[in-house]
Amino acid sequence: MAFTDFQTKQCLFCAETIQARAIKCRFCGEFLNSDKAKALEADPEPDSQSSEDEETSDNVLFVARPSLWGMAPAMLKGLFFIVLAGLLVRLPLESFINDLLGLGLTESQSWTVGGYRIIASFGLGLIVVFVLVMKVVRLKMTRYEVSPDRIEWSRGILDRRVDNIDMFRVIDLKMRRSVIDCIFGIGTVGLITTDKTDPKFEFEKIHRSRELYDIIKKASLEADRRTGVVHLE
Repeated sequence: MAFTDFQTKQCLFCAETIQARAIKCRFCGEFLNSDKAKALEADPEPDSQSSEDEETSDNVLFVARPSLWGMAPAMLKGLFFIVLAGLLVRLPLESFINDLLGLGLTESQSWTVGGYRIIASFGLGLIVVFVLVMKVVRLKMTRYEVSPDRIEWSRGILDRRVDNIDMFRVIDLKMRRSVIDCIFGIGTVGLITTDKTDPKFEFEKIHRSRELYDIIKKASLEADRRTGVVHLE
């Protein structure tokens, strides 16, 4: 038996080790002399190459979501109303009002008013919690993505929307950071654009806001240079 009979190679389809002279793979059953095999042998990694091309063409510069720290003022307000609802449950206000104003409420009337007070307190607490939860969900469902060519964002809970602004349409940008924003390391970057749908757009309460500001500033100038756009004051 010749030495070449013991030489091996990898199957083009399943990558299993087979004899070099094999015409059909004994593992996957594919024929190694077919047109499909010849095409695969000529270009062994087309999928990986195409994925690399896609990644190169879609170069993402910045991805972010609004930070929950941006809800700190709303959380404080919500906490105030929740504490107020708890006090309304615990304190018998109808007795205080009856003694203060001398309304002369009977015991049954006081019990009725107290029942309404407790229902109203729980209702207030539930409304506050519902509003805060909806704001949190809205924030977490918002996503910003910046590439050299455009700014894209998605938002919405039940009705999901995706919009974008071409980078060459950005004519001005600014960054705002309140005292609370500085404490939590967040900020808001606002854009003024020539886009008819979104002439003013904001990246709300995001981390690394200064980095985003510099990225958009540089990308917009490069987009203007590539497209030959000149913004007139």
